[in-house]
Amino acid sequence: MRSRTAARRAAAVTAYPAPGSDARHTWGGSLRLRLTVVFGVMFFVAAAAVLAVTVVLVGNSMRYGLDLAFPGSYSIDPGMSPDVQKYLAQQQAAQPATKRIMLASMQDNLLFKGGLTVLTVGVVATTAGWLVAGRLVRPLSMISSTAERIAGRTLHRRIDLQAPPGEVKSLADSFDSMLDRLDQAFAGQSRFISNAAHELKTPIAVNRTLVEVAMGRPEAPPEVRQLGENLLAVAARHERLIDALLTLARAEDSLTELVPLDLAELAESVLDSAAVEAERRGVTMDDQVQPATVTGDPVLLEQVVRNLVDNALRYNVPGGKVTVRTSMGRQDAEILVGNTGPVISAHEIPVLFAPFRRLTDRVGSARGSGLGLSIVRAVAQAHGGEATALPRRGGGLTVRVLLPVAGPGPVAGRGR
Repeated sequence: MRSRTAARRAAAVTAYPAPGSDARHTWGGSLRLRLTVVFGVMFFVAAAAVLAVTVVLVGNSMRYGLDLAFPGSYSIDPGMSPDVQKYLAQQQAAQPATKRIMLASMQDNLLFKGGLTVLTVGVVATTAGWLVAGRLVRPLSMISSTAERIAGRTLHRRIDLQAPPGEVKSLADSFDSMLDRLDQAFAGQSRFISNAAHELKTPIAVNRTLVEVAMGRPEAPPEVRQLGENLLAVAARHERLIDALLTLARAEDSLTELVPLDLAELAESVLDSAAVEAERRGVTMDDQVQPATVTGDPVLLEQVVRNLVDNALRYNVPGGKVTVRTSMGRQDAEILVGNTGPVISAHEIPVLFAPFRRLTDRVGSARGSGLGLSIVRAVAQAHGGEATALPRRGGGLTVRVLLPVAGPGPVAGRGR
């Protein structure tokens, strides 16, 4: 074990936020806000209409009451003194203006108090609308959150909404029923793949045994031995192809075993096992790994690193170099594998990730199955990440895999 492993393992247990946690309830919050705005606008429009009608009706009543209080004309007795007659005439002339002032004052007072009441009750009603909207949206948020977890992780989760019968309850139950059918379908597919792999490997193992027995006979001529070696190589290639297909199918299936693990430890384990092959090929291994904690399937992620390193060694040049680097940002962990090798143009990159597709100078490889980078991309996408490749200046390729960082929890070690 390398001297830096223990320190990296200790540093890798630091807690990091789960990917997508900040935006998980954006949809629910937006719908809740829209419902609250609709409730508030409807209340204020209705309250304003009621206040306007009230002002009109009360204004008519006030006008009628003022007409009774101020009849508009007085009977002036000629026997009254001139001063009294003058006073009554002035009062009679001022009545229309007085009624207008009193009516306007009462209407302004009604509008002010009514508007203040509408505003106060509107704030209370909007707050109540926010609470009611939250209660209405909560089941939809549960459905959305469950769908996000299922899309990125596993089909085994269910909403299991505990609510009275209704449209939302029916939607949640239908969603759970759909997940049950999907889970059963994927489980059946996994069983079929396992059974098919067993049935395919059995005759290959039998043929390999028969060839080895024939080659082991003392009287076997050199031609038979050479033919046997060729047949064994073909059988080994078929077994590797079956294993690669199984890995690809498993990567495209739902993930079941998810644990926090350190990509740096996976990379170091793979580099240790590939050291002999690198020495045989005369390739230098450059280790630049740093702690990079992710949550995922340890077998599949180790296969990703192994495929990248194997490809970097296999498609290299004598005296070449392989660089392996792991690092971690705020949201993503990165594993980067680059190598020297033949010149690759940018338009040929998509071909490398297609199943059973290889570049012309790679077809002659007896060990390759044409699935290495296909498996890498499938596993990365199953974990919510991505895999990309860029040609290197002067020849070779750099493959970059990004995976979401792990949330809080213990890291699965890979002791060696």
